[in-house]
Amino acid sequence: MLITKSIPETTAEVVKVREAGKTIGFVPTMGALHQGHISLQERSRKENDFKVCSIFVNPIQFNNPDDLEKYPRTEDVDLKMFKEAGCDLVFMPSASEMYPEENKILYDFGHLDKVMEGQFRPGHFNGVAVVVKKLFDIVQPHRSYFGEKDFQQLAIIKALVKMLKIPVEIVPCPTLREPSGLAMSSRNERLSVDDRQKASAIFRTMSRAKEMVPAILPQECEKWVIQELDSISGLQTEYFNLVDAETLLPVQEWKTGQTVRGCIAAYIGGVRLIDNILFF
Repeated sequence: MLITKSIPETTAEVVKVREAGKTIGFVPTMGALHQGHISLQERSRKENDFKVCSIFVNPIQFNNPDDLEKYPRTEDVDLKMFKEAGCDLVFMPSASEMYPEENKILYDFGHLDKVMEGQFRPGHFNGVAVVVKKLFDIVQPHRSYFGEKDFQQLAIIKALVKMLKIPVEIVPCPTLREPSGLAMSSRNERLSVDDRQKASAIFRTMSRAKEMVPAILPQECEKWVIQELDSISGLQTEYFNLVDAETLLPVQEWKTGQTVRGCIAAYIGGVRLIDNILFF
């Protein structure tokens, strides 16, 4: 497994692969890997000749400096995991390598980056879009793999690819969960044993709410989930929204043929967690 830290070195390697007529699969990460990340790499390994992963904690997508500072960094373990999962190249740039100058790029995603996460983390998705576009330019993948846990991020990246006509296939991959139902996340490492157990109520409560449909209205369903979770000591819901899976706009009523996602963000033990499930 090759490890690169500069853009020219990485580009030179992928150009050789492309010139040989081989396909490139790409999994971008911020490190602190868990089995969810590895499942993306394993999917990439099955579908491509050459497998590239990146580890880069992207500073411009953090609107909270404290969150950036506390983000877990486990590079040695990450590299071992990627090697065992069959990765061919890991790109590990520094912030100065990716941003030699201050970023001034601003993308317009309409309402997609204004709702849910965008409402509470202004600028977050622009930072995601900027780094993903840069990584696509460097790695030149045929396919790139993203987890559905970050459902709104996935929608933003699909919109970016369509808007800029980037020649890459975006492959969504299912959310992996711990036995308790808690969505796998790098942030879970910051949870205490007690908080991790409490956090498992997020998935459990959304699943119970799904069983209530269509007996209750969307707004009543949202309210019930928030009340249930906020009744747990130490857990505070930031939002729970039922949205159209294509547009991410709020669902006002249940409609036949519509695909609905329940998306949530909650704090527990000072750690912010997000999750979502398909309602129907």
